Amino acid sequence: MENRIKIVFYFSLLLFLAIILRLFSWQVTSSETLEGLSERQTLTTFSIPAKRGKIFASDGKPLVINQRAFLVYAEPNNIKDFEKTSQILAKDLDIPFASISAKISDRSLAWVPLAHKVDEQIINKLKNKNLDGLGFLEESKRYYPEASMAAHILGFVGKNSKGEDQGYFGIEGYYNEQLKGRDGQIRKERDAQGNTILSGKITEIPAEDGRDLTLTIDKTVQYIAEKKLQEGVEKYGAKGGTVLILEPFSGAVIAAVSLPAYDPQKYNNYSNEFYKNPSIASTYEPGSTFKVLIMAAALNEGKINLDTKIEENGPIEIGGYKINTWNQKYHGIINPSQVLEYSSNVGMVIIEKLIGSDKLLNYLNDFGFGSLTGIDLQEEASPNLRSKNKWYEIDFATVSFGQGIAVTPLQMVKAVSAIANGGKIMKPYVVKKIKLPSGELINIEPKVEKEIFSKETSRIVSEMMVSAVENGETRFIEPLGYYIAGKTGTAQIPIKGHYDEDKTIASFIGFAPISKPRFVMLVTMREPTASPWGSETAAPVFFNIAKELFTYYGISSSE
Repeated sequence: MENRIKIVFYFSLLLFLAIILRLFSWQVTSSETLEGLSERQTLTTFSIPAKRGKIFASDGKPLVINQRAFLVYAEPNNIKDFEKTSQILAKDLDIPFASISAKISDRSLAWVPLAHKVDEQIINKLKNKNLDGLGFLEESKRYYPEASMAAHILGFVGKNSKGEDQGYFGIEGYYNEQLKGRDGQIRKERDAQGNTILSGKITEIPAEDGRDLTLTIDKTVQYIAEKKLQEGVEKYGAKGGTVLILEPFSGAVIAAVSLPAYDPQKYNNYSNEFYKNPSIASTYEPGSTFKVLIMAAALNEGKINLDTKIEENGPIEIGGYKINTWNQKYHGIINPSQVLEYSSNVGMVIIEKLIGSDKLLNYLNDFGFGSLTGIDLQEEASPNLRSKNKWYEIDFATVSFGQGIAVTPLQMVKAVSAIANGGKIMKPYVVKKIKLPSGELINIEPKVEKEIFSKETSRIVSEMMVSAVENGETRFIEPLGYYIAGKTGTAQIPIKGHYDEDKTIASFIGFAPISKPRFVMLVTMREPTASPWGSETAAPVFFNIAKELFTYYGISSSE
């Protein structure tokens, strides 16, 4: 009898402890989980979309804004006529009937989203039909007042794998987290049948809109560049082209144009290859435009001066390869300035040898070749520089005149800007101001990465580039009365280990006015058919843009 009492006692004690442990689990260790489960059963959650931040040009004029639109959602438990509702929604929202019908007939759902970014006209049409169980939440969609202007700089907004707005490419991609803001929420109590309790608890967490961005892009300069490049591509029968313009003393991107382009409002109508920004993601061999950088390195190292005598008596042989001048003409004894005027490959090989291989590689790295510039745009790419042990004598020779090395247009303009600004390598950037929802402004300041040349070196090379324009192949098309520092380039396109003799990248790089440069500009033309030469295709486009910029900036011919 006594043993039975003990068994009952211990059993009761264990049962009591089990109940205590279970209560402890419910109230302490699993309280948050259970609370969440309870909320999911009794609360309906609606998302309040945040408004995406706007994007402005440097003068404050809008490039990307938000247009009023709506989310259409349904509350299946409140719909009376599923057939009629499905037919109307399918027609007005342009969604298949079967898809609409399946969504709104699921009574286990308190609410279900049907369509995003619906225009206000369609919403008004649906409201007039007084359909039961239908609701609307205001949201916004991207609108581009200037249509396709600066498309490669701006990027576009699409949907990610979760169906959420996501910025892709350019500014929209790089600054997505700052632009998108933070969505809010509305929580409403519902009964056992899933119907909203009108007198129930309503909790609202307001949305936080995204930050506004002001760019360094000058809308007028961008328009000029786009117009003149389009004219040039058509006139010279090119497959495409690029114009990139930087402010040399800050690294700010003033304009960036690439053709063919796309319309970010209708990005779905274009294949993916259109989205990439060639200014920052496409590579090319710069050809003779590269000579100004090698010349600057030689002058900066004291290996040459303006009076150095260079023998251009005929082809030069390097490692079993013969290097000629581009037009098979030779001028005997010439000075460094004439090397640029004649665009002499032979002269550049001689100068490269005076620099030395180690110093030359150091300069290539200091220029930024082989590395990302760090510009605030998504999808920047950079070709790698070969490791030191993979450079041969012929490689150093050909790089002196811009062959055998791949660069992006941005890397090239960044490097040449150091000649224009007195020797500083500046970090390029596109956003100059960020505005928080509170109204606070964050200003982006220019950044000097390193000083690579002396001011004297920059001055001398600038004057040599002016001489190359006035006495070289472009002397007949240069705007009269203006001093422009520049250099043409023509490079064959490498294809499967060899150069295609019929396909070239024609280019011209330069800056003005020479007294205090306001802009550094690179123009490239891909596979022009009218002429393969940069002096006859890219240079005219450069000068046509420059003439417009002289007027716009109020630059006189005496500067």
